[in-house]
Amino acid sequence: MPASLVITCGDPSGIGPELILKAWSARRERPVAPFAVLADPQLLQSRMRLLGIEGQIASIDGTQRSSDLFAEALPVIPLFNRFIDRPGVPDRANAEGIIEAIERSVEFVSNGDARAIVTAPISKKPLYEAGFRFPGHTEYLGHLAAARYGHPVQPVMMLAGPALRAVPVTIHIPLADIPAGLTRDLIVSTCRIVATDLHARFGISRPRLAIAGLNPHAGEGGAMGTEEIDTIVPAIEDLNGEGIDAFGPLPADTMFHARARESYDVAICMYHDQALIPAKALAFDETVNVTLGLPFVRTSPDHGTAFDIAGKGIARPDSLLAAIDMADRMSRLT
Repeated sequence: MPASLVITCGDPSGIGPELILKAWSARRERPVAPFAVLADPQLLQSRMRLLGIEGQIASIDGTQRSSDLFAEALPVIPLFNRFIDRPGVPDRANAEGIIEAIERSVEFVSNGDARAIVTAPISKKPLYEAGFRFPGHTEYLGHLAAARYGHPVQPVMMLAGPALRAVPVTIHIPLADIPAGLTRDLIVSTCRIVATDLHARFGISRPRLAIAGLNPHAGEGGAMGTEEIDTIVPAIEDLNGEGIDAFGPLPADTMFHARARESYDVAICMYHDQALIPAKALAFDETVNVTLGLPFVRTSPDHGTAFDIAGKGIARPDSLLAAIDMADRMSRLT
């Protein structure tokens, strides 16, 4: 098994470079799985000086074992594209390098030169301005995985923290489009992937899936909407017929308190904020964004680029460190 993980740099105008440098520095205080970074070495050197972080950078190619260098220097795989180094000021000129890092991370993990991918945060607006046409990071990784491995891929977002795992069935779509986008087949295929990966990559023998309703009070028998009756209940019946332990639909306002969480291993939610709000509220600094359904392990912090604090030295690396730890554990089980 290759010794290292690979981390993509994210948007260089955000807090990604700072978090990566702080995560590497944390090796002096706690165990940190060795990793290499896909980035512009000169930008990292500049950010080290700006933030007063001590250390050396070692440029490597993607086949070298970063674990051999990690204790003494931060291993960096140089990108072909250079970055404009302006903390807090996103620039569409950085889009090619951001995308390159993501693409090459998939190349390295598929070749066996890395055993998992950890991605630093990106901002979609400068990417869209440069012609990027995917709703987000997760969807783009699914596209790259399908092209690289030669078969269709359905990426599934899961927020995983010490108190809650939560999965949104629909992700980056407007609220107004959710009822039409929420189909029986999508719920079933999402839950299949979740059950499979929780067993294979988290070591849960028979995962328990708690299915949220879409409407207030889970529709209250059709009085507040019929999506539960028409779509969600039939999907749960399909899942039970396949031997998957799924139950609900449950009112979303009562399924996230401590006693309720004891009854399930993962909450399956109907839309983005229904899943992400409780996950981040319970443990913002320790929650990890995990992409299930990929032929490789991918994790990331549960937050964004935080342009407003980039370059100020105050960003906390807790969620990135949690993402590194989770990627390390998951890739050892796979």
